[in-house]
Amino acid sequence: MKKIKPDETRNILRHWQEAVPNDRLAHLVRDAGRAYTRALQLRLADHGVPFGHWTFLRILWENDGLTQRELSDRAGVMEPTTFTAMKNMEALGYIERRQLHDNKKNMYVYLTPLGRALKKKLVPLAEQTNQTSIQGLRASDIQTTRRVLLTILSNLAQDEPL
Repeated sequence: MKKIKPDETRNILRHWQEAVPNDRLAHLVRDAGRAYTRALQLRLADHGVPFGHWTFLRILWENDGLTQRELSDRAGVMEPTTFTAMKNMEALGYIERRQLHDNKKNMYVYLTPLGRALKKKLVPLAEQTNQTSIQGLRASDIQTTRRVLLTILSNLAQDEPL
C-alpha cells in the first residue's frame, strides 16, 4: 500500500495560497484530485483496502464479470497493473478469475460475496470524502463547479484525435 505523507494536502494548499495562487487551472484541478485521492486513501487504509483496489471494486460493483483487459480500459491503467491488482485481490478473497467454457483466451473477473459486501462498508467512505470536500459551499456553487468541470472534460474530449 502507498505510504501517505503527513500533511501532504496542507502542503498542497499552502503552495497554492502562497507560491502560485494564479497558476494554471490544470495544475489546480490535478492537485484537487490528488487531495480527493489522499482523503479517500486515508479512509480506505483504516479498512486495509488500497486505493488501487477501490478503483477496480467500484467498476466490478457496477459490471461484474468483465475481462481483465476491460477492467484495465475502464480503470485507465496498463494490463500488468490490473494483473497484479487482480492477483492481490484474489488472494484477499475479493474476486475470483475464471475462463469461460467457450472462451479459454480471456480471463473474466467476478466478485466474491466478500468483495460484494465491501460495497456497504466502502461506499460511505467515498460519500464522506465528498461531503467533507463541499463543506461550506452553496448548492449553486457546487452545481457551477460540476458544470464547469464537465465543460472542461467535454472540450478536452473534443480536442483528442479520433
